[in-house]
Amino acid sequence: MLHRAAARRPSSVRRGRLASIAPALVRLGLLAGCDGNGTLPPMRELYEGAEPAVLECVPNLDGRIDAEEMPLVLGATVSYLVSPPGVSRAVDVAGQTEGELLVWSWSVDLADDQLVRLGPEPIDDRWYADRFPPDAFVAPFDGGGSVETISIQDDHGLMLLGLASAQPDPPAGRTLLVYDAPVELLRYPIEPGTTFTAQGTITDGTFRGIPYAATDTYEVQVDAIGELRLPSLTFTQAHRVRTTLTVEPALGEATSVRQVSYFFECFGEVARATSHPDEPDPDFGEAAEIRRLGY
Repeated sequence: MLHRAAARRPSSVRRGRLASIAPALVRLGLLAGCDGNGTLPPMRELYEGAEPAVLECVPNLDGRIDAEEMPLVLGATVSYLVSPPGVSRAVDVAGQTEGELLVWSWSVDLADDQLVRLGPEPIDDRWYADRFPPDAFVAPFDGGGSVETISIQDDHGLMLLGLASAQPDPPAGRTLLVYDAPVELLRYPIEPGTTFTAQGTITDGTFRGIPYAATDTYEVQVDAIGELRLPSLTFTQAHRVRTTLTVEPALGEATSVRQVSYFFECFGEVARATSHPDEPDPDFGEAAEIRRLGY
């Protein structure tokens, strides 16, 4: 018995050695032959990801909106919630005070609001392009885009050059109104205390297919900064801009309309309320149209 046990011992020792050597050989095989060519796998760089894009305009909330904080990006569109045509809206353009903060709460999401995407476009291919300078840009005047405004912008402000129907011969009739000189609508910087009046004259114009002439007077006032609350966003330092347009046509009675707009750095106009014609109250509580940045 002792002889047999002694005879089997070398075999068990050999198996123990093989068992300990095999994993090492496997490891060597993985290192030496895993790619079939006997080469080591390549060293990999650690993932770092792409550098975040640098924003061209970042609000600094310094109490004013400078020209560079009103960027003009042709072809870019913005989503607005617009009240349906012919539907009046209750509105608070005066605002309410919360402590020392002036707040305009326009945050109620109304089911019948309509979504439109609006933005500036080049004038190049418009049917009326030859009546305006080549650096002018076009933007929708109304939510439906049936009438367009033609404007220019520089470091001093935004100037309106005229209005035209989007199509040369729409069912409602052609509109082409060209001011005799650019009419200032915004003056940079936009800041409280800015007040000015601008006037433009239209001669030999066409309004819905009918000959038209008039003098338009724009009274503009930047009178407050406060917090504007919309359904999708809140703007902590919105500038309220009041504009009263008085139209004196060559034929017919003069009429006026009030517009209260809210501007924010880098975003431009984020909300507006337009009154019914000949509204006497600067803080009107009922609007013919409301437009709010939103989705």
